[in-house]
Amino acid sequence: MTEVKAKTRSEREAEIKDKCGWVIVVMAALLAINTYLGNGNSSRILNDTIEANNTWAFYQAKSIKGTLAEMALDDAMSRKDVYKVAALSKKIARYESDPATGEGKKELMEKARGLEADRAVAKQRSPWYTYAGSLLQIAIVLLTASILSVKNSLYRASIGVGAFALLLMSQAVWLWIPGV
Repeated sequence: MTEVKAKTRSEREAEIKDKCGWVIVVMAALLAINTYLGNGNSSRILNDTIEANNTWAFYQAKSIKGTLAEMALDDAMSRKDVYKVAALSKKIARYESDPATGEGKKELMEKARGLEADRAVAKQRSPWYTYAGSLLQIAIVLLTASILSVKNSLYRASIGVGAFALLLMSQAVWLWIPGV
């Protein structure tokens, strides 16, 4: 029976450095991708908020114009101005709904609510990107510590933390666990 010779610290260190080096590169790339996606998600939240606010402001302006047109319509009806009544009735109807331009109150409300719904989905994704990024950073720190301490247990722990981070990142991208 041959005796297994114990490896020296420098041999173990070289072996773990080789393993950890590649894993650090992968984890750092995943961290960069996660950060890129998370920043894009944050931008989407901000852009959707601004666009929804602008759309609701436009809706409000249409409401004010509609109210003023209704007041003018009442006046024209009391004066029995048939032409003015017809023109104002068309204008009021266009303020309520204008599918041709998409600028009626009905269309503006649908657009604003759609933007708010998109923003809500982006807000659901946001914490998952944060959690995944934090865990990827921790995994990289554990890999570095495993190199310095020449401990395979830290290496294995970093792989586990990195795998969990990847799971959280997938939740951010696909929201595959509903209601979480």
